[in-house]
Amino acid sequence: MVLLVLPFLAVFAIYSAASQARLAENPSDRLLPAPAQIVETAQRVVFEPDRRSGRILFWQDTGASLSRLAQGVGIAAAVGLSLGLAIGMLPVVRGAMSGFVSVVSMIPPLAVLPILFLTFGLGETAKVALIVIGITPILIRDLAARTLELPREQIVKAQTLGASSLAITLRVALPQIMPRLLGALRLALGPAWLFLIAAEAIAADQGLGYRIFLVRRYLAMDVILVYVIWITLLAFALDWALRTLTRRLYPWMGSTP
Repeated sequence: MVLLVLPFLAVFAIYSAASQARLAENPSDRLLPAPAQIVETAQRVVFEPDRRSGRILFWQDTGASLSRLAQGVGIAAAVGLSLGLAIGMLPVVRGAMSGFVSVVSMIPPLAVLPILFLTFGLGETAKVALIVIGITPILIRDLAARTLELPREQIVKAQTLGASSLAITLRVALPQIMPRLLGALRLALGPAWLFLIAAEAIAADQGLGYRIFLVRRYLAMDVILVYVIWITLLAFALDWALRTLTRRLYPWMGSTP
């Protein structure tokens, strides 16, 4: 437990020392606010409603971002699982799609963001589409590779017993691929957050990324740090939830890091 907490304490100590040094030199410095100021700002943005709208913008931004993230990751998981299984199980699909997916996965998702805004407008569709485009090809390649690694003996035995391709996919391959899907989603959450924040920063009227880029023009570093810490906590909570789900549904997978 001590070893787990030690790196966080070290980072906090380094930040506190740097903040104290800058504030001692210039009390009006806003680049590295004191930890006490960050706590005070957190209390204000989390609990105090906005004067104009009467709503707490912090929770409104959180709800908007999590909704976009859930839609994007959910669609990407469904498409990635379907195509990953198809490419891994069906030689015809593998021959037609594997090269295309490999090329698409090399396209920087942020480079197509202007195209998405021009095509879908500035609404929710473009933001969700960026997440889908960003992580789906990686999920497809990972799940297809895992499907190809399945023991050939299992498939041959199922075919010997008269199972169809669909039955083999659903009864043999799918149960073994699902734990890999959850693991791949854990790794994809980082890029998904990146694409979400980038999309919200460019065109949005609410969201965690939108708020960060809105207040940066005022050099409100205390607010930015509160939002960054909150995004980090949300990402950690989602990762923990996926890890726990994997352990409970598939205990035979063993411990997951």
